[in-house]
Amino acid sequence: MTTSRIPRKSAHNPHDSARIPHNDFGVLTPPALGDWEPTLTVTVVIPAHDRQETLNLTLAALSAQSYPGHLMDVVVVDDGSTTPLRLPETVPARTKLISAPPGGWGRAWAVQAGIDTAAGEVVFVLDADMVPHRRHVEAQLRWHHLAPYVVALGWIDFTGPGPLPTPEDVVSALAAGSEERLFPLSPHRHDWAEQIIADHDGLRTAPNSLATRIHVGATVSYPAALLRSAGGMDTSLVLAEDTELGYRLTQAGAVYVPDPESRAWHLGLPTAMRDHRALKRHNDPYVADRVPYRRYLRADAGRQWLVPYVDVTVAEGSYEDVRATVDSLLGGSLPDVRVTVAGAWNLLTPDRRPPLTDPHLDLRLVHAAFDHDPRVHFTPPRAGTAPFRLSVPPGWVVSKDTVERLVAHLEQHDSGSLCVALEETARGVTVARLDRTAALSRAALVAAPGEHLDDLVDSLFGLEWVDGETWGFKRRPAVYPPRRRPPSEVAVLTAEHEKEVARYRKRVAALRAELAQARREAGKNGRDAARWREKAETWRREAVRLAGERNRTVLRRAVRRVRDLAFPGD
Repeated sequence: MTTSRIPRKSAHNPHDSARIPHNDFGVLTPPALGDWEPTLTVTVVIPAHDRQETLNLTLAALSAQSYPGHLMDVVVVDDGSTTPLRLPETVPARTKLISAPPGGWGRAWAVQAGIDTAAGEVVFVLDADMVPHRRHVEAQLRWHHLAPYVVALGWIDFTGPGPLPTPEDVVSALAAGSEERLFPLSPHRHDWAEQIIADHDGLRTAPNSLATRIHVGATVSYPAALLRSAGGMDTSLVLAEDTELGYRLTQAGAVYVPDPESRAWHLGLPTAMRDHRALKRHNDPYVADRVPYRRYLRADAGRQWLVPYVDVTVAEGSYEDVRATVDSLLGGSLPDVRVTVAGAWNLLTPDRRPPLTDPHLDLRLVHAAFDHDPRVHFTPPRAGTAPFRLSVPPGWVVSKDTVERLVAHLEQHDSGSLCVALEETARGVTVARLDRTAALSRAALVAAPGEHLDDLVDSLFGLEWVDGETWGFKRRPAVYPPRRRPPSEVAVLTAEHEKEVARYRKRVAALRAELAQARREAGKNGRDAARWREKAETWRREAVRLAGERNRTVLRRAVRRVRDLAFPGD
């Protein structure tokens, strides 16, 4: 394996590596297997629990890999096996066995212990029930020599029922290139993952939020620096850890490369195939809380999640401006948002101060307004990275569906950033902005010193300018917060006054009817005509008064009462 040599700098200096748009790793040209000279070191991490027999086969296959032995070491992590694991005779030259540290258990806990121990520039995670083909490690590692943000995945074949070979049989088969005949092939496959890959040109045309779904941890390799910067494994999970890690790696700027030449046997069927329904029932609440891309798991209105769909930032401003902006964001049709309000919060001390002339009064009022709202933060929260980041200047409010529409537009076009022009003044253009976290991270990974990130986002994912008014942005009302009773209370008071006015109208109608009757009686009784005319005139005057002055007064009072209740102080 001694022809073309890949320069070592390409794996260490991201500025010299290829710049991959979206997930289109087609811009990379991997060397043919067996026709290049590797330079990167790799640590293979194998988590294992009570799998001595299959572990023996995994290690035997690793001992016969085509990747140079001096560049590869292996760390087996015993995850609390009932009978402690041991290293068999046939293992790679640099193999060690460690026990998972106390304080936790499960695959994620064991893998993280291996990551913490790993010295390689690439971390290759391989389950203890996997038997890789001879060029399995080499096939994945060639991609890591081309870009330091590639996550490479192997291609899995599942074995059918039958006796297991010996470690010696495995080594002999790999040396002869006859790995396909080691095990009977099961008809079961990762159909859903292979379908996504096939439908999107080997995953090269997969949308950003879809590419992450094919991250399966049974055989996968990561740049160690990228893996650690993303936070490693979520050791609080005992299942669904691969789904969660794949999401975070996407936000860190990763590109996913499934390599069909990196083949391996999976001994038997995984839990996902044996009991998919029970596994999904277990995993759904954990995934819903941590992976915002799974929108179908967040269909319940009014819920809040550990990792939001959109992280919003509102800059420091006046109390009225900040409150109007934050209120509009929290009241939108997309409730899955988390708002961070910027400000010099360290200035808010409990010391004695003049309350109404406090130099930090606006800052203090903003803090008081949102101090107990769990969706509003005053420092960037540590829990989870949202897939989208929105910044809105204080004093601008959004319509109910603005945020939802902006995100849908970015998803539809798989774009990186959407810049919203709000107004242009002598001081410049006021802008709100929605960014895809993965696009910002990718741009930061490949940016050369002094290179503008927006130019990189545009070239790798696309950056678009739109008009604010079209997307529902407008200045806040002149009076904010609005001083009005709740609409329901005003409606009740209005209805009561309308009933009062209706009663007066009925009384006027009754008086008019009595007046008409009096006139008829006066005509029949001539000798009492004067008396009836006087009585009729009295009724007529009362009817006029009620229909005119008093009725108008009642109406005026009702209107004034409703207005005062709705807009006190105006």
